[in-house]
Amino acid sequence: VQLQASGGGLVQAGGSLRLSCVASGSTFSSVAMGWYRQAPGKQRELVAGISSEGSTNYADSVEGRFTISRDNAKNTVYLQMNSLKREDTAVYYCVDEYDYWGQGTLVTVSS
Repeated sequence: VQLQASGGGLVQAGGSLRLSCVASGSTFSSVAMGWYRQAPGKQRELVAGISSEGSTNYADSVEGRFTISRDNAKNTVYLQMNSLKREDTAVYYCVDEYDYWGQGTLVTVSS
């Protein structure tokens, strides 16, 4: 399994970004997916998860601002990030339930 994340970049506080993660393989639709992030000097943390049935969960810090979704026809999971804050600055990783990790995409939020 390979996970290819993209969509990171530099954005001003209050702005939006959408991250994408394309998975290889034919079993994507039956696999739970998640987004983690790691900020400089901090531990990696779960941002959002989505089950194979589409149930979602979020970290308290992003609830109401971020939305995780999936398109099984495209083997892709998304993370829509709105109302971004400086503290959202981190490398974002997609991961599947079997603990395969993508390479990470950097999100930098400026004031």
